[in-house]
Formats: sequence, structure tokens, C-alpha cells
Amino acid sequence: MSDLSQDQWAKQYYDDEDAVLIDVRTEVEYNQGHIPNSILIDIFKGQGFVYRIDELDKSKKYFVYCRSGARSGQACNIMNRLGFENAFNLVGGIQQWKGEIIYPEN
Repeated sequence: MSDLSQDQWAKQYYDDEDAVLIDVRTEVEYNQGHIPNSILIDIFKGQGFVYRIDELDKSKKYFVYCRSGARSGQACNIMNRLGFENAFNLVGGIQQWKGEIIYPEN
């Protein structure tokens, strides 16, 4: 797993058009605002999270975030154990994100 600063994470994500953005927060948190093009895979789903992650293409780069960077760090560690070589954690999470955030209409 690689912990990346906001700037490093954003640059590497935007430089790779095949990169996948994963939000590991809950659905409630996701619906309160998320980074565009992110897919929700809630880490609190336990084995369901592992099943969803294990279905992903291990050859791609994954940029993972949560609220503060703790859950996404755990998610990246799980991904590494499942054979993913390119899982990048957003240090500081969405709380410190300076880029665009989508706020769905309630």
C-alpha cells in the first residue's frame, strides 16, 4: 500500500485514465458528498467488501479514500493481501480533499 498526499494522489489518479476511484465509506457518508467518478464499496460490509474488491481487475490502479484516511488505509492493506499491487490511500481523506466534490440532491 502507498499512502499518498493529496497532491500526489490527485496527480497520479488524473494522469491514469484507467485508474479506479473507490470510496470505502458508508452509503450515508457517500450521499453527503463524494469525489466524482468514485464507486462506493463500504468497508463496513465485512466479507461483502472483500467479495466486491476481489472481483476487481488486479492490473489496474486503485485510488482509495474515506473520511480521514484510516478506513481507506485498511482497505488498501486488504487489497494488497488479495493481490492488488497498486492501491493508493488518500492521506487525510475527503476531509482534506481540495478537489471537486459532488453533493447529491436529497
